[in-house]
Amino acid sequence: MKKLLLSLGISVLLATNAHADEKTVRETLTKAMPAIPIDSIKPSPMKDVFEVMMGGDILYVSDDGKHLFQGRLIDTQSRVDLTEERLSDAHKIALEKLGQDKMIIFKPKIHTYTATVFTDIDCGYCRKLHSELDSYLAEGIQIQYLFYPRAGKGSDSYNKAVSVWCAKDKNVALTAAKKDQKIEAKTCENPIDEHMALATNFDVKGTPMIVTEKGTIYPGYLPAKQLAEILKSEKKPQ
Repeated sequence: MKKLLLSLGISVLLATNAHADEKTVRETLTKAMPAIPIDSIKPSPMKDVFEVMMGGDILYVSDDGKHLFQGRLIDTQSRVDLTEERLSDAHKIALEKLGQDKMIIFKPKIHTYTATVFTDIDCGYCRKLHSELDSYLAEGIQIQYLFYPRAGKGSDSYNKAVSVWCAKDKNVALTAAKKDQKIEAKTCENPIDEHMALATNFDVKGTPMIVTEKGTIYPGYLPAKQLAEILKSEKKPQ
C-alpha cells in the first residue's frame, strides 16, 4: 500500500462521521479505497484508536472518525514495537488470502519450514538464491516465489515473469530464466500484478525479500543455513 494512501481524501471522508465505530470506519474506508480489502478492524492498544488491517498494512483511526494515520505504535515501557508485531500478522493473512495456487513453489522431500520470496528474474542476488535452491530444500525449507520485477509493468523482467507463469512447467521455466536462458514468450491470465501490488503493500524496496511463516520480513539474500536457523527459532515456544 502506498504510504500516502490518499490520506487527505480518507481523512475528509472520516471527518464526516461524528462518532465513528467499527462499522462506520469499515464503510468509510471501503468507500474511499474499494480496491483494497479490509482484513480486520479492532481496538488498538491505544485508547480511543482503532487498528485497521488491510492489504498487508496497518492503519490507525481515531474512534471519533476524524483522524487516520500510519506509523509505529511503541510501548514506551516495554520498548516493544506493537505495530511490527501486528504487521507480521497482516503479512501472514495477506499471503494466505493470495493463496499458494498463485505462487511458484519448490518443495523439499521433507517439509519442515516455509519461506515466501519476492523475486526479480534479473536480480543478481535473486539468481544467487535460486542457484542454491538445493541447499534450501535440503534444510527442509519450502520456497514459495512471488514476482516483483523492479523495472515495473511492461518491462523485460515483467514480461519474463509472465512467460514463466504461462509456461507448461513453471518451475523448470523459472530455473531456466534465472540462468539467463531463453524461454518461450507467452501470455495468459496470471497473478503478476497481484504479486506486485502485494509487494507494494509489504513495502518491498529490493529483491530478494524473504517473508517467514510468522510474517517477519528479511530484506535481501540469506544463506540456507542462516534462514533455517531463523525459521527454527520462530517455531520455538516463546
